[in-house]
Amino acid sequence: MTVAIDRTDHAVPAVSGRDLRVPLVQGGTRTYANFDYAASAPALTTVTDRLAEVLPYYASVHRGAGYASRISTDCYESARDSVARFVCCAADQVVVFTRNTTDALNLLATCVPGDTVVLDIEHHANFLPWRRRGRRVVAAADTIEETIGRIAAELGRKPAALLAVTGASNVTGEILPLDRLAALAHRFGARILVDAAQLAPHRRIDLRADAVDYLAFSGHKLYAPFGAGVLVGRRDWLDAADPYLAGGGAVREVSAADVEWAPAPQRHEAGSPNVLGVVALATACDTLGALHDTDVVAHEHHLTERLRTGLETLAGVRFLRIWTDSTDSVGIVAFTVDGFAPGHVAAYLSAEHGIGVRDGRFCAHPLLTRLGVDGALRASIGLGTTLADVDRLIDAVTALVGHGPGWDYSNSIGQWSPVPETRERLAGGAAVGAAPCN
Repeated sequence: MTVAIDRTDHAVPAVSGRDLRVPLVQGGTRTYANFDYAASAPALTTVTDRLAEVLPYYASVHRGAGYASRISTDCYESARDSVARFVCCAADQVVVFTRNTTDALNLLATCVPGDTVVLDIEHHANFLPWRRRGRRVVAAADTIEETIGRIAAELGRKPAALLAVTGASNVTGEILPLDRLAALAHRFGARILVDAAQLAPHRRIDLRADAVDYLAFSGHKLYAPFGAGVLVGRRDWLDAADPYLAGGGAVREVSAADVEWAPAPQRHEAGSPNVLGVVALATACDTLGALHDTDVVAHEHHLTERLRTGLETLAGVRFLRIWTDSTDSVGIVAFTVDGFAPGHVAAYLSAEHGIGVRDGRFCAHPLLTRLGVDGALRASIGLGTTLADVDRLIDAVTALVGHGPGWDYSNSIGQWSPVPETRERLAGGAAVGAAPCN
């Protein structure tokens, strides 16, 4: 199912929640304008339709003789093929299902037989796990070219096992040249890992063409809810490492004195897996993989440029950028507004305009420090974003800069809220104010 995006010629898959109405603090409701795709994207309707189809057959996978168990097993294992096609796996690469990107990166960190080189711009998920076995941090320069030179110098200074880089910054959306970085890592005898949490929803990935050794991404950013992620990568390190979790499903044989572990991917998938999350992820991969990449890029580029153009004319609005020579980015615009804390602006946009953005440091504290800000706003664009949404955001920020918010707001322990808060919220399926759980 596709829907035409207003005032463009591009068609993209439909997402759930496009008709969601949210309350405004001044009264009434408005259709929700979601600019928080980089945190968690709404589900594709193809995903929700597939889950409704599979849910009656949900059962434990592997070793089950019942019909439902066999259907669930087939769905789970065939999902590996969907992921492999989506990222163009090489013959020696396997697909391991995880909880999310963070889980996938922590898994690989247990397998790396040596030091890992990282940049200081990374999301914490691709910055913290490597500490356990030797992490060497390279400070990003003002240009991509000089940054690549610094990486080369560090790899040449001392051997490393792995270069771990983001595919697209979760703060600014800027994209690194993965093929060049892969060639650089291999020249110095290292392998490359790409954190594709932000890249995979926006750009076609070809592991074979780019010679990328390992890749991690999350379903919840790929329009697939229910908490599944994936690590795709070369088998040898995964087979040589201890299992990520010790338990059922990761073994071939167990005795009272010894254990024979299964090879990857089963080696690192102990316990009952998240079947529905994996089905959702595979369906999203199939749906996005069937799109013309140029359609997605054109849709996103058109809306991102519209947003940047609208905001850059406003006094006091400043954009965040890592490199002066970057030429491509995914649909993320990070900015600050002079005179207003990011949390204050985000609360205003939500309460008075029904617009959702992210504020804070985006789990990238070292990057925000080097950019010289304590926090920022992040508007991220996805398949469900329309020109009308973008114009609403521009108009709302324009009104804020022009005459300030129309409501009072307070800051309690870093959380900005309208005062008084007139919007009713749901908690545990019941309206706020209902009897609490005992």
